[in-house]
Amino acid sequence: MNSNPQDGTSVKKYGLALHTASRELGLAISNFVGDSRCQTWNLDRDLAIHLHQYLVEFIQPQTWADLAFIAVAKGPGGFTGTRMGMVTARTLAQQLDIPVFAVSTLAAVAWAEPPQPPLAKGGLLSPEPSLAKGGLLNTEPPQPPLAKGGLLSAEPFLAKGGLLNTEPPQPPLAKGGLLRDDIALQMPAQRGQLFGAVYSINSNSGVIELFPETVMTPESWQEKLDNWGNSYQLIEVGSELGWSVSSVLELAYLEWQMGSRPDWSDALPFYGQHPVKGH
Repeated sequence: MNSNPQDGTSVKKYGLALHTASRELGLAISNFVGDSRCQTWNLDRDLAIHLHQYLVEFIQPQTWADLAFIAVAKGPGGFTGTRMGMVTARTLAQQLDIPVFAVSTLAAVAWAEPPQPPLAKGGLLSPEPSLAKGGLLNTEPPQPPLAKGGLLSAEPFLAKGGLLNTEPPQPPLAKGGLLRDDIALQMPAQRGQLFGAVYSINSNSGVIELFPETVMTPESWQEKLDNWGNSYQLIEVGSELGWSVSSVLELAYLEWQMGSRPDWSDALPFYGQHPVKGH
């Protein structure tokens, strides 16, 4: 459902992203022409106490009226945190009458991870995001570089349509803007299982889902990888993911540029498992 009308002449300036699906709270905001910032806080179980306060403080000097859309990490991740972020994003978007883009936690990590040489079967890559002082994200391609103070560079990183003018250097691409290797991600789930997904990355349209995020046994996931037809990078996703909030925002903006305006009511969390065993 796309209930919000598209009007390129009256687009508001900023997108806001929330990532609450892990022990870290991640917030990012950008107008996509140079004024951008992101920050993380390791709140663990105190997310419910501090989320509203940090969100209100973070958005300043912008106001809610400056927002064109909201992006939110939809999971997989912690049940309570994921639900809290989704409820917050949906409530704000409903009140402001703006779209909500629900972005996969695993897709955001895939988008943030720089391309690596393809791995033999069974190998792992562990993403280690580099942080600037104060916990601000230092970006790696395909993210834009950070300027002094942790702000995203005034050099915009997307071009076609919408608000941006130039593209940053990208890794070597195959035909159609596709990076050459698939990206497989695995993330611990409850009760000895894990979440697995496989994506390809397109510099023009974002992540392409090749195998949807699925909860399974480690044996089933390994069998899936053993039978995967293409070379791939395998990334072990950790428990602190607020740093990838800038990727959540970038992927949402790519969809915005392509004309998508998802209604707040269509933004749903992905839990994959019930938090209580047996359900």
